[in-house]
Amino acid sequence: MSELVVENLTLSFGGIKAINDVSFSVEPGEIYAIIGPNGAGKSTIFNAVSRIYTPDAGTIRFRGEDLLARKPDQVVDLGLARTFQNIELFENATVLDNLLVGRSSKVRTSWLAEWFFSPEVRREEYAHRRKVEEILDLLDMQAHRHELVRDLPYGARKNVELARALCAEPKMLLLDEPASGLNPEETTDMSFWLKDIKEELGVTVVMVEHDMNLVGRLADRCMALGNGEVMAVGTVAEVQANAEVLTAYLGAPAA
Repeated sequence: MSELVVENLTLSFGGIKAINDVSFSVEPGEIYAIIGPNGAGKSTIFNAVSRIYTPDAGTIRFRGEDLLARKPDQVVDLGLARTFQNIELFENATVLDNLLVGRSSKVRTSWLAEWFFSPEVRREEYAHRRKVEEILDLLDMQAHRHELVRDLPYGARKNVELARALCAEPKMLLLDEPASGLNPEETTDMSFWLKDIKEELGVTVVMVEHDMNLVGRLADRCMALGNGEVMAVGTVAEVQANAEVLTAYLGAPAA
C-alpha cells in the first residue's frame, strides 16, 4: 500500500488555481522529489498535506488515514513531520532545546505529574533526551548541542531544523528545499544524511528541491510541476528528458 496518496488535489487563492487536479503517490521507504519552476505549486502541496491549507477539492491519505479529517496539530501524531523553506526555529534557545521541542508530540504525562516532576516524568524526560542525543549523533551535531541557534551559520541552522523534525520519530519527512542556501560541501553532507535517514531510520522522504544534482543522486522517483499541474512523473532521467519539462525550465520548446 502506498504511504501517501494524493488524488485530484485543487487549491485556489483569490480565484487563481495554485494547484490544479494534482495526483501522485509515494511508496514506503522511497525518496520522492517534487521539482518545478518557482511558483509551480510545490510548497503549496506541502502546505496542503501538512494541513496548513485546506484544499478546494481532492483527497489526501497518509498510511490509510484521511488527513483532511485531521487538524494541523494532529498530523505529527500520525507520523508526518516537515521542514520549511524559510527556517523556523527558536533562535534564542539552544540546539538541544530546539530538538526537545520536536519531542513535544511524544509527551504522555499529565500536567499534574509534570508539576511535581514525578518518577514517571523523569523516566519520560530521560527517554526524550536519549532520542535527541541519537539524532545529534546521526547528523554529527554534538559540537553544537549547547550553542544558541542565533549564533549558528546558516547551514548549521538547516541541520537543526532537519534534526528537530527527526526528533518526532516520523514515518515520513516533508523537506522543503533542504539544500537551499547550502554550499557544495554542506549539500554533499545533506545527501549523505538523507540516505542515512532513509536506510538506517526507515523514514520515507518527500522533498521539494531545485538542486537537480542532489535530486539525481537521491530520488527514487520524481514529479515535475508547472503552473500548478503535473507535467511528468517517473525516474529523474525520465522526467528530465520530458519535452514539457524542458520547455518549462528552458522557456522554449525542446528541440
